[in-house]
Amino acid sequence: MNGEKRTIRVGLIGYGFAGRTFHGPLIRTVPGLALTVIGSSRREAALADFPAVDVCSTEEVITHPDVDLVVVATPNESHFSLAAAALRAGKDVVVDKPFTVTLDEARKLVQIANQCGRLLSVFQNRRWYSEVLATKEILRSGVLGQVSHYECHMDRFRPMVRQRWRENPGPGAGLWFDLGPHLIDQALHLFGMPTSVNASFAALRPGGQTDDWAHVQLNYQGQQNNPLRVILHASLLVSWGHGSSGGPRSALHGTRASWAKFGGDVQEAQLMAGMLPDDPAFGIDTDPGILFDGASGEKTEIPVPVGDQRPYYAGVRDAILEGRPAPISGEHGVAVMAILEASFESGARGQVKPIPLTVEEQSRWEAITVLRD
Repeated sequence: MNGEKRTIRVGLIGYGFAGRTFHGPLIRTVPGLALTVIGSSRREAALADFPAVDVCSTEEVITHPDVDLVVVATPNESHFSLAAAALRAGKDVVVDKPFTVTLDEARKLVQIANQCGRLLSVFQNRRWYSEVLATKEILRSGVLGQVSHYECHMDRFRPMVRQRWRENPGPGAGLWFDLGPHLIDQALHLFGMPTSVNASFAALRPGGQTDDWAHVQLNYQGQQNNPLRVILHASLLVSWGHGSSGGPRSALHGTRASWAKFGGDVQEAQLMAGMLPDDPAFGIDTDPGILFDGASGEKTEIPVPVGDQRPYYAGVRDAILEGRPAPISGEHGVAVMAILEASFESGARGQVKPIPLTVEEQSRWEAITVLRD
């Protein structure tokens, strides 16, 4: 640790889209964190944004003497090896989603973190998006009655297949590996662990080699014999994905009312435009949620919370400095990977599949979730 100032020195591995758009600006604007090292071949881009950092190779970040926390923001297939090496080098670690590319790797990574006594956390930034914050507030309010259906879409319009690792066959590639961890995490965050999953995947674009359409249903037993169904959907052939004129991005249906959010969170667009999270205008989403009363049909606009992803990194800081629970634990990464793998197996076999967590893993996940909340 960096002396009396108790500043956590951060080494960021990867300065592509995720590193430059999300991790760099968030780390820059969270007190108690200092980005000191960037591991990337994009030296000029890194120095343009952070002139004082040491830009070096990936391997050097892992053992760098001026790094306390390593952030892994690299292609999916490299997450396990880089995170494992950093943990063994005595660093605390944040891994961008997806945690790993297999459930077995996720389990091993948690084991390594426990053996090394280091913090291990998964970056799931969408929990702090206006849309998700609003969904959680509506659920807590009880205004919908007994909720039986939740649906969330992450749709985009990218009809042309691009030559990049995400769209080429290989471990960790495809749309569901890209967006599925976000959607699964939201479901776990809002409703807890499902009992089973059934899923369907397809490559619908001409020339597509990986899935670009995903429709996944999580099944919950519910309370008092009231089951819950969660629909998670992603597509690269929906032209209203970033607007507010099409179908709702998120919807909840209950015994008394329904609620929907049409427009999306603004943080990603603001970050891409160069706005930093400490700007007063950052995260302000002017598109309200809409409550539909079941009895009268009356529509009520409800303002949504301001989105702000910085609490994630503030939570990582407090976990390291004060011993608090990690904002999103490695065990949670295991749970997401278990559902992800079960969804792929369900899609391949055309069957409803149980969630492949052991009793011990489920109990550990539940205990950490309660502690964190």
